[in-house]
Amino acid sequence: MSTGAILNITANAAQQIKALMAARTQPCLGIKIGIKTRGCSGMAYYLEYAEQKGPYDEVVECDGVRVLIDPKAIIFLVGTEMDYEENELEAGFKFINPNEKGRCGCGESFHV
Repeated sequence: MSTGAILNITANAAQQIKALMAARTQPCLGIKIGIKTRGCSGMAYYLEYAEQKGPYDEVVECDGVRVLIDPKAIIFLVGTEMDYEENELEAGFKFINPNEKGRCGCGESFHV
């Protein structure tokens, strides 16, 4: 697991990011995380492939993967853990964010 002050990446998340990067046909630097205004509670995480580093993007590296963080999201992500979970019904990245004050009922959005 990475031990960055902004974002901690678990081994499961790093392994899934590696798999996503390996399956991609175009090269990229890594995965970029940001926050959009969305959902019942107001904010939602988004992930996209990062083809280049923005001038103010924060970079977290762990187990050979690179995660870029949108500068507008940094304040909301400090201390967050990024994990990846799979079960019989769903699979996806999970964010354990100590800054969250609440989530909507479906779990799609949060507020701080």
